[in-house]
Amino acid sequence: MDVILVLNAGSSSLKFQIFALEPAGLERQIKGQIDGIGVHPRFRATDAAGTALIDERLDVEAIRDLPAATRALKVWLQGLSGYCLRAVGHRVVHGGPVYAAPVRIDEAVLEQLRSFEALAPLHQPSNLASIRLVRELAPDLPQVACFDTAFHRNHPVVADCYAIPAALHEEGVRRYGFHGLSYDYVSQRLGQVAPDVVKGRVIVAHLGSGASMCALKAGQSVDSTMGFTALDGLPMGTRPGQLDPGVVLYLIDQKGMTTTAVSNLLYKDSGMKGLSGVSNDMRDLLASDDPRAAFAIDYFVQRCAISIGGLAAAMDGLDALVFTAGIGENAPEIRARISARLAWLGAILDPEANAASATVISADGSAVRLMVVPTDEELIIAQQTLALLHPSL
Repeated sequence: MDVILVLNAGSSSLKFQIFALEPAGLERQIKGQIDGIGVHPRFRATDAAGTALIDERLDVEAIRDLPAATRALKVWLQGLSGYCLRAVGHRVVHGGPVYAAPVRIDEAVLEQLRSFEALAPLHQPSNLASIRLVRELAPDLPQVACFDTAFHRNHPVVADCYAIPAALHEEGVRRYGFHGLSYDYVSQRLGQVAPDVVKGRVIVAHLGSGASMCALKAGQSVDSTMGFTALDGLPMGTRPGQLDPGVVLYLIDQKGMTTTAVSNLLYKDSGMKGLSGVSNDMRDLLASDDPRAAFAIDYFVQRCAISIGGLAAAMDGLDALVFTAGIGENAPEIRARISARLAWLGAILDPEANAASATVISADGSAVRLMVVPTDEELIIAQQTLALLHPSL
Protein backbone atom coordinates (compact mmCIF):
# COMPACT_ATOMS: atom_id res chain seq x y z
CA MET A 1 0.00 0.00 0.00
CA ASP A 2 1.48 3.35 -1.08
CA VAL A 3 1.35 5.90 1.74
CA ILE A 4 2.38 9.39 2.82
CA LEU A 5 3.70 9.90 6.33
CA VAL A 6 2.97 13.25 7.98
CA LEU A 7 5.05 14.52 10.90
CA ASN A 8 3.84 17.47 12.97
CA ALA A 9 6.11 18.59 15.80
CA GLY A 10 4.52 21.10 18.19
CA SER A 11 5.92 22.74 21.31
CA SER A 12 4.89 19.84 23.57
CA SER A 13 3.59 17.16 21.19
CA LEU A 14 4.56 15.10 18.17
CA LYS A 15 1.62 14.17 15.99
CA PHE A 16 1.76 11.84 13.03
CA GLN A 17 -0.57 10.30 10.49
CA ILE A 18 -0.22 7.79 7.68
CA PHE A 19 -2.40 8.31 4.59
CA ALA A 20 -2.93 5.78 1.80
CA LEU A 21 -2.85 7.05 -1.78
CA GLU A 22 -6.15 5.78 -3.15
CA PRO A 23 -7.81 6.56 -6.52
CA ALA A 24 -10.48 8.54 -4.67
CA GLY A 25 -7.86 10.52 -2.75
CA LEU A 26 -6.14 10.34 0.60
CA GLU A 27 -7.38 7.72 3.06
CA ARG A 28 -6.22 7.88 6.67
CA GLN A 29 -4.69 4.61 7.92
CA ILE A 30 -3.06 5.52 11.24
CA LYS A 31 -3.37 8.55 13.47
CA GLY A 32 -1.31 9.09 16.57
CA GLN A 33 0.65 11.40 18.81
CA ILE A 34 3.03 11.64 21.68
CA ASP A 35 1.77 14.47 23.85
CA GLY A 36 2.56 15.85 27.29
CA ILE A 37 6.25 15.80 26.38
CA GLY A 38 8.40 16.72 29.36
CA VAL A 39 5.42 16.64 31.75
CA HIS A 40 3.45 13.38 31.44
CA PRO A 41 4.21 11.90 28.00
CA ARG A 42 1.67 9.56 26.48
CA PHE A 43 1.95 7.65 23.19
CA ARG A 44 -1.35 6.91 21.45
CA ALA A 45 -2.23 5.67 17.99
CA THR A 46 -5.34 4.29 16.31
CA ASP A 47 -6.05 2.66 12.98
CA ALA A 48 -8.58 3.78 10.37
CA ALA A 49 -11.45 2.20 12.33
CA GLY A 50 -10.43 3.95 15.54
CA THR A 51 -9.04 0.80 17.13
CA ALA A 52 -6.18 1.48 19.51
CA LEU A 53 -2.80 0.32 18.28
CA ILE A 54 -0.90 1.72 21.25
CA ASP A 55 -1.82 3.71 24.36
CA GLU A 56 1.06 3.94 26.79
CA ARG A 57 2.34 6.35 29.38
CA LEU A 58 6.02 6.97 28.74
CA ASP A 59 8.81 7.65 31.18
CA VAL A 60 9.10 11.42 31.58
CA GLU A 61 12.86 11.17 32.02
CA ALA A 62 13.13 9.30 28.73
CA ILE A 63 10.82 11.70 26.83
CA ARG A 64 12.00 15.08 28.05
CA ASP A 65 11.90 16.79 24.66
CA LEU A 66 10.78 16.53 21.06
CA PRO A 67 13.93 14.82 19.74
CA ALA A 68 13.42 12.05 22.29
CA ALA A 69 9.78 11.71 21.23
CA THR A 70 10.86 11.52 17.60
CA ARG A 71 13.22 8.67 18.39
CA ALA A 72 10.43 6.80 20.21
CA LEU A 73 8.13 7.25 17.22
CA LYS A 74 10.82 6.02 14.82
CA VAL A 75 11.21 2.77 16.77
CA TRP A 76 7.45 2.18 16.75
CA LEU A 77 7.05 2.92 13.03
CA GLN A 78 9.79 0.44 12.19
CA GLY A 79 7.58 -2.29 13.64
CA LEU A 80 4.80 -1.66 11.12
CA SER A 81 4.43 -3.68 7.92
CA GLY A 82 2.43 -3.54 4.71
CA TYR A 83 3.17 0.09 3.87
CA CYS A 84 5.24 1.46 0.99
CA LEU A 85 6.31 4.95 1.98
CA ARG A 86 6.24 7.29 -1.02
CA ALA A 87 6.76 10.68 0.64
CA VAL A 88 6.93 12.49 3.96
CA GLY A 89 5.17 15.78 4.62
CA HIS A 90 6.41 17.95 7.48
CA ARG A 91 4.97 20.82 9.42
CA VAL A 92 7.59 23.56 9.39
CA VAL A 93 6.68 26.46 11.61
CA HIS A 94 8.56 29.33 9.98
CA GLY A 95 8.96 29.94 6.27
CA GLY A 96 10.31 33.45 6.74
CA PRO A 97 9.90 35.92 3.87
CA VAL A 98 11.03 33.25 1.38
CA TYR A 99 8.38 30.52 1.42
CA ALA A 100 4.71 31.25 0.91
CA ALA A 101 3.77 27.78 -0.35
CA PRO A 102 4.83 24.16 0.23
CA VAL A 103 8.24 23.25 -1.15
CA ARG A 104 10.09 20.02 -1.90
CA ILE A 105 13.07 19.78 0.41
CA ASP A 106 16.64 19.64 -0.81
CA GLU A 107 19.88 20.69 0.83
CA ALA A 108 19.51 24.33 -0.22
CA VAL A 109 15.97 24.52 1.17
CA LEU A 110 17.07 22.85 4.38
CA GLU A 111 19.87 25.35 4.84
CA GLN A 112 17.49 28.25 4.20
CA LEU A 113 15.06 26.89 6.78
CA ARG A 114 17.87 26.49 9.27
CA SER A 115 18.46 30.25 9.07
CA PHE A 116 14.96 30.74 10.56
CA GLU A 117 15.62 28.59 13.64
CA ALA A 118 16.20 31.64 15.85
CA LEU A 119 12.68 32.84 14.97
CA ALA A 120 11.04 29.62 16.22
CA PRO A 121 13.50 27.90 18.57
CA LEU A 122 10.87 25.67 20.20
CA HIS A 123 9.73 24.20 16.90
CA GLN A 124 12.01 24.79 13.91
CA PRO A 125 15.00 22.75 15.18
CA SER A 126 12.72 19.76 15.85
CA ASN A 127 11.00 20.17 12.48
CA LEU A 128 14.35 20.14 10.72
CA ALA A 129 15.74 17.31 12.86
CA SER A 130 12.91 15.09 11.64
CA ILE A 131 13.67 16.05 8.05
CA ARG A 132 17.37 15.29 8.46
CA LEU A 133 16.62 11.92 10.06
CA VAL A 134 14.46 10.88 7.11
CA ARG A 135 17.14 12.10 4.68
CA GLU A 136 19.70 9.92 6.45
CA LEU A 137 17.48 6.84 6.42
CA ALA A 138 16.07 7.29 2.89
CA PRO A 139 17.96 9.99 0.96
CA ASP A 140 15.88 9.54 -2.21
CA LEU A 141 12.50 9.71 -0.47
CA PRO A 142 10.65 12.93 -1.41
CA GLN A 143 10.02 15.25 1.52
CA VAL A 144 7.83 18.35 1.55
CA ALA A 145 7.86 21.29 3.95
CA CYS A 146 4.45 22.79 4.69
CA PHE A 147 4.54 26.13 6.49
CA ASP A 148 2.53 27.53 9.38
CA THR A 149 3.28 31.04 8.15
CA ALA A 150 2.07 30.51 4.56
CA PHE A 151 -1.67 30.85 5.28
CA HIS A 152 -1.16 34.42 6.46
CA ARG A 153 1.04 35.66 3.64
CA ASN A 154 -1.80 37.46 1.85
CA HIS A 155 -2.52 39.76 4.79
CA PRO A 156 -3.00 43.44 4.01
CA VAL A 157 0.39 45.12 4.42
CA VAL A 158 -0.97 47.25 7.25
CA ALA A 159 -1.60 44.06 9.24
CA ASP A 160 1.95 42.80 8.73
CA CYS A 161 4.00 45.90 9.44
CA TYR A 162 5.63 47.02 12.66
CA ALA A 163 6.15 50.73 13.28
CA ILE A 164 9.88 50.48 12.58
CA PRO A 165 12.00 51.70 9.65
CA ALA A 166 10.73 50.33 6.35
CA ALA A 167 14.12 48.82 5.51
CA LEU A 168 13.69 46.33 8.34
CA HIS A 169 10.32 45.26 6.95
CA GLU A 170 11.93 44.69 3.56
CA GLU A 171 14.54 42.49 5.27
CA GLY A 172 11.76 40.33 6.69
CA VAL A 173 11.10 41.85 10.12
CA ARG A 174 7.32 41.70 9.95
CA ARG A 175 4.29 40.01 11.47
CA TYR A 176 4.01 36.56 9.94
CA GLY A 177 1.38 34.78 12.02
CA PHE A 178 1.50 31.06 12.80
CA HIS A 179 -0.73 27.98 13.20
CA GLY A 180 -1.64 28.52 9.56
CA LEU A 181 -2.05 24.80 8.79
CA SER A 182 -4.66 24.59 11.55
CA TYR A 183 -6.47 27.69 10.32
CA ASP A 184 -6.41 26.36 6.76
CA TYR A 185 -8.12 23.15 7.89
CA VAL A 186 -10.71 24.91 10.05
CA SER A 187 -11.53 27.26 7.18
CA GLN A 188 -12.06 24.28 4.87
CA ARG A 189 -14.10 22.43 7.48
CA LEU A 190 -16.34 25.43 8.12
CA GLY A 191 -17.12 25.46 4.42
CA GLN A 192 -18.55 21.95 4.91
CA VAL A 193 -20.36 22.23 8.25
CA ALA A 194 -21.32 25.92 8.25
CA PRO A 195 -21.04 27.42 4.75
CA ASP A 196 -23.00 30.48 5.83
CA VAL A 197 -20.49 31.14 8.62
CA VAL A 198 -17.32 30.79 6.58
CA LYS A 199 -18.49 33.55 4.24
CA GLY A 200 -18.57 36.02 7.10
CA ARG A 201 -16.32 37.39 9.84
CA VAL A 202 -14.84 34.58 11.93
CA ILE A 203 -12.25 34.40 14.67
CA VAL A 204 -10.62 30.99 15.06
CA ALA A 205 -9.09 30.45 18.50
CA HIS A 206 -6.31 27.86 18.26
CA LEU A 207 -5.82 27.26 21.96
CA GLY A 208 -3.24 24.74 23.04
CA SER A 209 0.22 24.70 24.55
CA GLY A 210 0.90 27.08 21.71
CA ALA A 211 -2.00 29.50 21.32
CA SER A 212 -3.07 32.13 18.83
CA MET A 213 -6.14 33.57 17.16
CA CYS A 214 -6.81 34.37 13.53
CA ALA A 215 -9.35 36.73 11.95
CA LEU A 216 -10.92 35.22 8.82
CA LYS A 217 -13.02 37.10 6.28
CA ALA A 218 -14.58 34.83 3.66
CA GLY A 219 -12.20 32.09 4.78
CA GLN A 220 -9.04 34.17 4.28
CA SER A 221 -6.66 35.30 7.01
CA VAL A 222 -6.69 39.07 7.47
CA ASP A 223 -4.97 39.35 10.87
CA SER A 224 -3.66 37.20 13.70
CA THR A 225 -2.27 37.53 17.20
CA MET A 226 1.20 36.12 16.53
CA GLY A 227 3.92 38.16 14.89
CA PHE A 228 7.58 37.93 13.87
CA THR A 229 8.07 34.92 16.13
CA ALA A 230 5.76 32.54 17.97
CA LEU A 231 6.21 34.51 21.20
CA ASP A 232 3.63 37.20 20.54
CA GLY A 233 -0.09 37.40 21.24
CA LEU A 234 -1.79 35.07 23.72
CA PRO A 235 -0.05 33.59 26.77
CA MET A 236 0.91 29.98 26.15
CA GLY A 237 2.20 26.97 28.03
CA THR A 238 5.72 28.33 28.44
CA ARG A 239 5.65 31.54 26.35
CA PRO A 240 4.45 34.94 27.64
CA GLY A 241 2.51 36.21 24.65
CA GLN A 242 2.29 39.98 24.27
CA LEU A 243 5.19 41.61 26.08
CA ASP A 244 6.54 45.15 26.19
CA PRO A 245 9.90 44.95 24.34
CA GLY A 246 11.26 47.21 27.05
CA VAL A 247 11.11 44.19 29.36
CA VAL A 248 13.71 42.46 27.18
CA LEU A 249 15.94 45.55 27.27
CA TYR A 250 15.57 45.69 31.05
CA LEU A 251 16.52 42.03 31.46
CA ILE A 252 19.66 42.53 29.37
CA ASP A 253 20.74 46.00 30.55
CA GLN A 254 19.67 45.96 34.19
CA LYS A 255 19.60 42.29 35.12
CA GLY A 256 22.69 41.40 33.12
CA MET A 257 21.05 38.46 31.37
CA THR A 258 22.55 37.11 28.17
CA THR A 259 20.42 36.85 25.06
CA THR A 260 20.48 33.07 25.48
CA ALA A 261 19.18 33.37 29.03
CA VAL A 262 16.43 35.76 27.93
CA SER A 263 15.47 33.41 25.10
CA ASN A 264 15.22 30.49 27.52
CA LEU A 265 13.12 32.57 29.90
CA LEU A 266 10.67 33.65 27.20
CA TYR A 267 10.38 30.34 25.39
CA LYS A 268 10.66 27.82 28.21
CA ASP A 269 9.88 29.40 31.61
CA SER A 270 7.12 31.95 31.04
CA GLY A 271 3.44 31.68 30.13
CA MET A 272 1.26 29.41 32.24
CA LYS A 273 4.35 27.75 33.70
CA GLY A 274 5.86 31.03 34.84
CA LEU A 275 2.61 32.55 36.11
CA SER A 276 1.43 29.53 38.03
CA GLY A 277 4.63 27.95 39.21
CA VAL A 278 2.56 24.75 38.94
CA SER A 279 2.56 23.53 35.33
CA ASN A 280 2.53 24.58 31.70
CA ASP A 281 -0.40 22.22 31.04
CA MET A 282 -3.92 23.64 31.25
CA ARG A 283 -5.25 20.28 32.43
CA ASP A 284 -3.01 20.46 35.48
CA LEU A 285 -4.01 24.05 36.18
CA LEU A 286 -7.74 23.27 35.99
CA ALA A 287 -7.28 20.35 38.39
CA SER A 288 -5.15 22.31 40.86
CA ASP A 289 -6.41 24.07 43.99
CA ASP A 290 -3.31 26.28 44.06
CA PRO A 291 -4.37 29.96 43.84
CA ARG A 292 -1.47 30.61 41.46
CA ALA A 293 -2.97 28.12 39.02
CA ALA A 294 -6.32 29.92 39.25
CA PHE A 295 -4.58 33.23 38.60
CA ALA A 296 -2.83 31.85 35.51
CA ILE A 297 -6.20 30.72 34.13
CA ASP A 298 -7.71 34.14 34.87
CA TYR A 299 -4.86 35.76 32.97
CA PHE A 300 -5.27 33.43 30.01
CA VAL A 301 -9.01 34.17 29.77
CA GLN A 302 -8.38 37.91 30.12
CA ARG A 303 -5.89 38.01 27.26
CA CYS A 304 -8.12 35.85 25.06
CA ALA A 305 -11.05 38.24 25.61
CA ILE A 306 -8.89 41.25 24.79
CA SER A 307 -7.55 39.65 21.62
CA ILE A 308 -11.04 38.73 20.42
CA GLY A 309 -12.10 42.34 20.84
CA GLY A 310 -9.13 43.54 18.80
CA LEU A 311 -9.61 41.05 15.98
CA ALA A 312 -13.34 41.80 15.85
CA ALA A 313 -12.46 45.48 15.43
CA ALA A 314 -10.09 44.56 12.59
CA MET A 315 -13.04 42.99 10.74
CA ASP A 316 -15.65 45.61 11.73
CA GLY A 317 -17.62 43.00 13.62
CA LEU A 318 -17.86 39.31 14.44
CA ASP A 319 -20.18 36.60 13.17
CA ALA A 320 -18.61 33.51 14.75
CA LEU A 321 -15.95 32.37 17.20
CA VAL A 322 -14.51 28.90 16.60
CA PHE A 323 -12.55 27.02 19.26
CA THR A 324 -9.95 24.47 18.17
CA ALA A 325 -6.74 22.66 19.29
CA GLY A 326 -6.05 20.95 22.61
CA ILE A 327 -7.59 23.46 25.02
CA GLY A 328 -10.16 24.78 22.58
CA GLU A 329 -11.50 21.31 21.81
CA ASN A 330 -11.25 19.71 25.25
CA ALA A 331 -11.72 22.34 27.96
CA PRO A 332 -15.41 23.34 28.26
CA GLU A 333 -14.64 25.49 31.32
CA ILE A 334 -12.19 27.64 29.37
CA ARG A 335 -14.63 27.96 26.46
CA ALA A 336 -17.37 29.00 28.89
CA ARG A 337 -15.23 31.59 30.61
CA ILE A 338 -14.06 33.14 27.34
CA SER A 339 -17.59 33.13 25.92
CA ALA A 340 -18.92 34.86 29.05
CA ARG A 341 -16.56 37.74 28.34
CA LEU A 342 -18.22 38.24 24.95
CA ALA A 343 -21.68 39.12 26.21
CA TRP A 344 -21.08 42.69 25.03
CA LEU A 345 -20.96 41.27 21.48
CA GLY A 346 -24.24 39.44 22.04
CA ALA A 347 -22.66 36.01 22.48
CA ILE A 348 -24.77 33.54 24.48
CA LEU A 349 -23.41 30.10 25.37
CA ASP A 350 -25.52 26.94 25.54
CA PRO A 351 -24.07 25.22 28.66
CA GLU A 352 -25.29 21.73 27.72
CA ALA A 353 -23.95 21.94 24.18
CA ASN A 354 -20.67 23.26 25.52
CA ALA A 355 -20.36 20.44 28.07
CA ALA A 356 -20.89 17.96 25.24
CA SER A 357 -18.37 19.76 22.98
CA ALA A 358 -20.99 19.98 20.26
CA THR A 359 -20.12 21.64 16.96
CA VAL A 360 -22.38 24.60 17.79
CA ILE A 361 -22.23 25.62 21.45
CA SER A 362 -24.07 28.94 21.25
CA ALA A 363 -27.68 29.28 22.34
CA ASP A 364 -30.56 30.19 20.06
CA GLY A 365 -30.62 33.94 19.72
CA SER A 366 -26.88 34.41 20.18
CA ALA A 367 -25.60 37.23 17.98
CA VAL A 368 -22.27 35.43 17.64
CA ARG A 369 -22.20 31.76 16.71
CA LEU A 370 -19.91 29.85 19.06
CA MET A 371 -18.45 26.64 17.64
CA VAL A 372 -16.00 23.81 18.31
CA VAL A 373 -14.19 22.44 15.26
CA PRO A 374 -11.41 19.88 15.89
CA THR A 375 -8.39 20.71 13.82
CA ASP A 376 -6.49 18.34 11.51
CA GLU A 377 -3.20 19.92 10.49
CA GLU A 378 -1.90 16.56 9.31
CA LEU A 379 -4.59 16.22 6.65
CA ILE A 380 -3.68 19.65 5.28
CA ILE A 381 0.00 18.64 5.19
CA ALA A 382 -0.86 15.41 3.36
CA GLN A 383 -3.02 17.33 0.86
CA GLN A 384 -0.28 19.87 0.21
CA THR A 385 2.36 17.15 -0.12
CA LEU A 386 0.27 15.20 -2.61
CA ALA A 387 -0.60 18.33 -4.61
CA LEU A 388 3.05 19.35 -4.88
CA LEU A 389 4.43 15.92 -5.82
CA HIS A 390 1.60 14.69 -8.08
CA PRO A 391 1.91 13.04 -10.60
CA SER A 392 5.34 11.76 -9.45
CA LEU A 393 3.54 9.75 -6.76
